[in-house]
Amino acid sequence: MLTSIVDKIADRVRWGYLTAFILLLTSYILSFYTTQQLLKQANWLNHTNNIINNLDLLHSAVKDGESAIRGYVAVKDAAFLDGYNNSIPVKDSLFKTLSFLMKDNSLQLKRMDSLKEMINEKYFLLKRGLIIFKENNYQVTDSLKNIAYEGKKVMGSVHQLLLRMQDAENSLMLTRSGRLSSFSNFMKIINIASLIVAIILTLYSIVTFTQENKAKRQADHNAKVFREQLEMRIKELALVNKELVELRSIEKFAVTGRISRTIAHEIRNPLTNIGLAAEHLRLEIPVNIETDLLLEMINRNTNRINQMISDLLNTTKIDQLDFTKVSLNNILDASLELAHDRFELKGIKVIKNYTQNMKDIYADVEKLKIAFLNVIVNAIESMEPNTGILHIKTEDGDNQAIAVIADNGKGMNKEHLSKLFEPYFTTKEKGTGLGLANTQNVIISHKASIIAESEEGKGSSFTISLNYAL
Repeated sequence: MLTSIVDKIADRVRWGYLTAFILLLTSYILSFYTTQQLLKQANWLNHTNNIINNLDLLHSAVKDGESAIRGYVAVKDAAFLDGYNNSIPVKDSLFKTLSFLMKDNSLQLKRMDSLKEMINEKYFLLKRGLIIFKENNYQVTDSLKNIAYEGKKVMGSVHQLLLRMQDAENSLMLTRSGRLSSFSNFMKIINIASLIVAIILTLYSIVTFTQENKAKRQADHNAKVFREQLEMRIKELALVNKELVELRSIEKFAVTGRISRTIAHEIRNPLTNIGLAAEHLRLEIPVNIETDLLLEMINRNTNRINQMISDLLNTTKIDQLDFTKVSLNNILDASLELAHDRFELKGIKVIKNYTQNMKDIYADVEKLKIAFLNVIVNAIESMEPNTGILHIKTEDGDNQAIAVIADNGKGMNKEHLSKLFEPYFTTKEKGTGLGLANTQNVIISHKASIIAESEEGKGSSFTISLNYAL
């Protein structure tokens, strides 16, 4: 009789293990597949958004060139021609970028060729009008008016074609956003289903062991094996979720903010359900060391994933700034003072080359100090003790105050440089990968720019350009 009961329990346990393995393996495969699809759709969204943004920039560049010519004709000031001359390399560069981005779309590529012809025709007319204006002693003639009307007609055609191209890309973006949402929902269903499977299997083991008291030793042994397998599957599932968060975090800043908020919302819902389910299990299941360990592990990992999402959102949201009128040189000096102990500890030499009597900028002083400090600390950590030299320079730019922070450290290769401002990317053993991402966030919040240049063995430099106060 006892043997029959033991065999019966063994059969139940075997079938339970087999079912758990198949279901969790299926869940893992589906999660991995969904993760790859999410990344793929996110990349396509980024691709489409880049095209739309570059089309806007192209339109703006052409309008800037046209406005510059009009300004020159109106006031006869050659300074206006700078805007026209500067718009030419910009639009040529955007032509190349858009042609590359549209290489997989033959229809858009044909439209791009037509758009290029129209815009080149527009610039030909602008150049021709400029010549006529100068030849006629800076007077507006009938010939100049005719060219203006013809240019207006061409510009109208350019505008219409740009709208068609942007509408096509917006349509693609809606389709791809729908796919991304579908995969996110599917991922949520997988997580919920995995949780339900885990709950059902846990309840199954408890009921089985409770009913078969005469085979307690064997049942306890089977329960231990079962819990070990279940723990391993849960760890695998948690690892997949972690990889998903990390993959989402590598998108560029302009797209990362929008996508990260969408994905964070979709992850936090199942995380909340997992946390609530774990707390419910804690109340329902008799307390013992093994179950308490598993529930604590679930709670710890859900909290960890939730915190990672919060950190990611903090690096991609636009900060609320408290602007004051301040000197860029003073902010840099304040940041250097915060890093004074680090300079002393590593024997780093600081060389300052400030442009004096620069106009003030509008900035959130505290946040900009921390942004500069992140760059300075990054430079200090890249340099060798007692041989490092940090160069800090400020200069007047085109209506901007420019700060250049350069070191003679080990530098970076092109791959690392391309990922420098991505959240969680770091080459340091104990780095978080958020310092420079936060720096970029602060700089962008100031409607400013930061550019990094580096070469292995020759150090790195960061150029930050901030707008002057009006």
